[in-house]
Amino acid sequence: MSLGEFLKKQFIDVIQWTEDGDGTLAYRYPMQDMEIQYGAQLTVRESQMALFVNEGKAADTFGPGLYKLETRTLPLLTNLMNWDKLFQSPFKSDVYFFSARVQTDQKWGTQQPITIRDKDFGMVRLRGFGIYTYHIVEPLKFHQKLSGTREIYSVGDLEGQLRNTILARFADAFAQSGVPFLDMAANQGLLADKLKQGLAPAFGDFGLTLDQFAVESLSLPDELQQKLDERIGMNMVGNMQQYTQYQVAQSMPIAAANQGGGAGLGAGLGAGMAMGKAMAEAVGGAAAAAGAAAPAVGAETKFCVSCGKPIPKTAKFCPECGGAQG
Repeated sequence: MSLGEFLKKQFIDVIQWTEDGDGTLAYRYPMQDMEIQYGAQLTVRESQMALFVNEGKAADTFGPGLYKLETRTLPLLTNLMNWDKLFQSPFKSDVYFFSARVQTDQKWGTQQPITIRDKDFGMVRLRGFGIYTYHIVEPLKFHQKLSGTREIYSVGDLEGQLRNTILARFADAFAQSGVPFLDMAANQGLLADKLKQGLAPAFGDFGLTLDQFAVESLSLPDELQQKLDERIGMNMVGNMQQYTQYQVAQSMPIAAANQGGGAGLGAGLGAGMAMGKAMAEAVGGAAAAAGAAAPAVGAETKFCVSCGKPIPKTAKFCPECGGAQG
């Protein structure tokens, strides 16, 4: 190299990085044809870490602080380059900065329902949504497995990988727990803790720490949720015969208000009693209900003018068809 070429050559005296905005995880310092001056200053801020890479091989890692670059502060790079202790010439090396800030409000969710085996419902499809936070703790591992030689590696570049990792663990957590969906949905905090413990090693493989993990919602697809609501409603009803009697009693004022006055009331009451009889038969009480409702034919009975069934002589309405008696 001639003296003129040497004088034209650019040297880097200060290496530093200030983030322009949110979302950047790794940044390669622009070197081009410049060389780092021996004794140059490296500034790593509190929310950052830095990594030197020479000819494809990772060398020294720096945490927050102000460093003067020389053989004493670059021991691994010095060893790779076979520099002696009197090395004082400029050198070239790729420098990568990493953001150590916590990446907040990262969302995860099931784009499609996940099929799981549930203790109560058998095979069901489940949806889940929530948020999580993480940050880089091992820049070398992050560089080797994720960011590589890219000029900029952002949160968006990593989002898909982390989401798939979470969803895989989400399905495994349900399969291994054996806890029914209804119990799991009522204890989302416990589920979140279990998922965080299971996800921590996977995040660690990328040089990350999973700081927080939350499950905000667990739900079934609409058609399954409707079936669940129906089942809950049946459990709330309890005794079907008592429920039917209650429904008949509730319908009496409505029947009385219909056109026809007393006849309408009689028809409504008769229909209600007929419905009650049918429901009683459905739950296995038909025989007892029929035996109690049908009196023996004798001096105290008469025949219904509508259906011809024997009824008490004093009855105003037929308990079988609800017809009014003359």
